[in-house]
Order: sequence, then C-alpha cells, then structure tokens
Amino acid sequence: METIEIVKSVLQDNLDIDPADVSADSTFETLGVDSLDMVELVCDLEDRCDIEFGEPDGLTTVGSLVDYIESLR
Repeated sequence: METIEIVKSVLQDNLDIDPADVSADSTFETLGVDSLDMVELVCDLEDRCDIEFGEPDGLTTVGSLVDYIESLR
C-alpha cells in the first residue's frame, strides 16, 4: 500500500476524515487535525508503517508527512 493511502486510512479510522478530501497539498489545519490528533496519528502511523518517528518538525501538510515517513523507511 502506498504511504499516502496509509495516511488517508489512518485519518479516516481515527478522525472520520473522508479519504476523498485528503490530498498531498491538504494541510492538517484545514482537515481539522489539532495537536492531540497529531500525536494519535503519529502513534498509529508508527505502528502501521513499522517506523520510529522521533520528533518530526514542520509537518504541516499530508505531503510533508508522507515524505517524512518515506525517508524513514
């Protein structure tokens, strides 16, 4: 499964965000993802992608998150 599809799936499972509303250019702010939601999202993505996030900074869009995950694989 492509990384962006995994992110869309986790957003749908955790926050009921329709995957059709999510693109690489979507910002977490426009999707209504707050800092607490982001912590849960990161934890779930670590499990789903079998990676260790560390302390990511500057991840404001879905695309930047996808790029970061792919850099860790």
